[in-house]
Amino acid sequence: MKQVPVLIAGGGPVGMTLGCELSRRGIACLLVERNPTTTRHPKMDITNARSMELFRRLGVVDALRAVAVPETSNFDVSWITHLTGHELHRFRYPSVSDWRRLIRARNDGSMPAEPPMRVSQVEIEPVLQRAVQAAPMVDARWGVELQDLSQNQNEVIATLRMADGTTEKVGCRYLVGCDGGTSRVRDCVGIRLEGQWRVQQRFLTHFRSSDVDLLQRWGIAWHYQSPAGTLIAQNDKDIWTLQTRWPQEVAPEDVDIPALLRGFAGRDFAHEILVANAWTPHFVVAERYGERRVLLAGDAAHQYVPTGGYGMNTGIGDACDLGWKLAAMLHGYGGPRLLASYELERRPVGRRNCDAARRHSEARAEIAAVYRAAGDLTAPSPAGDAVRAATGRRIAAIGNAENQSFGIELGYAYPESEVICSDPGADIPDDPLHYIPTTAPGARMPSVLTDDGVPIFDRLGVWFTLACFGAPASEALVAAAARRGIPLEVLRIDDPHIVRVYGRGLLLVRPDHHIAWRGAACEDLREGDVIVSRVLGWNGPA
Repeated sequence: MKQVPVLIAGGGPVGMTLGCELSRRGIACLLVERNPTTTRHPKMDITNARSMELFRRLGVVDALRAVAVPETSNFDVSWITHLTGHELHRFRYPSVSDWRRLIRARNDGSMPAEPPMRVSQVEIEPVLQRAVQAAPMVDARWGVELQDLSQNQNEVIATLRMADGTTEKVGCRYLVGCDGGTSRVRDCVGIRLEGQWRVQQRFLTHFRSSDVDLLQRWGIAWHYQSPAGTLIAQNDKDIWTLQTRWPQEVAPEDVDIPALLRGFAGRDFAHEILVANAWTPHFVVAERYGERRVLLAGDAAHQYVPTGGYGMNTGIGDACDLGWKLAAMLHGYGGPRLLASYELERRPVGRRNCDAARRHSEARAEIAAVYRAAGDLTAPSPAGDAVRAATGRRIAAIGNAENQSFGIELGYAYPESEVICSDPGADIPDDPLHYIPTTAPGARMPSVLTDDGVPIFDRLGVWFTLACFGAPASEALVAAAARRGIPLEVLRIDDPHIVRVYGRGLLLVRPDHHIAWRGAACEDLREGDVIVSRVLGWNGPA
């Protein structure tokens, strides 16, 4: 029977990110994906700034941006009557190029290290597939399905089904289910999803059309939206996705797709259907994120209506949290509490993001009510102009938090984690709209550009980093890390501007950019041992 340290079931973005993360840390894994190829379904269209920071660590940012929309394209969201009618209100957002200028101009810790990215999952997956296939420690196989699993105290035994119908048993130390909303892994270990099911009836139409004069009637926009649906510009050229509802009295297979397109646009136009299907989103989170040696990540652990784009992006955070912890366990660095901290850290984030997606969906419902109350928005008279202007103002007042919640994207923290040396006096901001930088333990380390113009994250080590801001390094922490065998990089920063951002002192930064400990100094050897043991899961809360 084949033996591997880690088996990853599921080769979507989350599973492939986890494979790359493990390989980067010297851990061999087998990744299996039941589908024969990467997806042809445009399941998401935004990779947020936090995910891009994490992808930067893996060295795939340039390849991802090469398949995204042009960096000069904006992220605007426009509410309209229909594409042959009127634009009511446009929420304006910077392009990637604009973001880069903002990051340089506001080098105060309040900005991400990377701009977000508009790109379809159809384009992301082949890039990640090439990366995972090139990763030296990953054996990646498509067309192979996890059929069953069992586990004992020391290993998990998985039964895999090949494309030709034959089966193979594989033993592994850990198994991670990244196998989506219908997760077989989750079913095998009896983990339930909690929350609201089938909250909407949606219909996806992914199509090709060169009628840019119609489909971007008022210029480039990421989304054109109305009560009839949301049109997503996938490449600002000729690939589009229309998300609509379908009438409850009509079976999905009987939906008149040209009528859906015509109803949104206001007229017929030439198009080629690439993918079309019904789907039903949920607001659900797994009751737990693992069962002994079997863990869940991504859609296997949480599923949301895609308002805010939190599905895949939350999953990328799952993979990067879990990846370093699995690697630490397999290298012998990690203690008995380390792997348990995965659920303690990531499940609250999953629930928080689920709640945020629900709020964003409610805001869309509120805007739909504004349309209904307005009545006829098509009248070409001065009275019609007045109604349209008033409707636009009401839409603006409701806002577009789903594309502005940087506190959700960048501000999540793990202050209650057993592998964080919490600071009892720390006040960690929890504003969903605004990211407020903090160096409190558990929070993501704020990003600044160093004097060479690159993010400070690029200067962090592969494992833990002791960042020293205008202060000498702690020999006690360095010695404690050496005794535990965990690699520790020491980063010394004396630039006065950067020291002001972080405060004079020391930060112990984890592999996922989260701060594990902070202090003015650590000179006592016993204190150093307690800190390092705690953050590696060898002891409990102080």
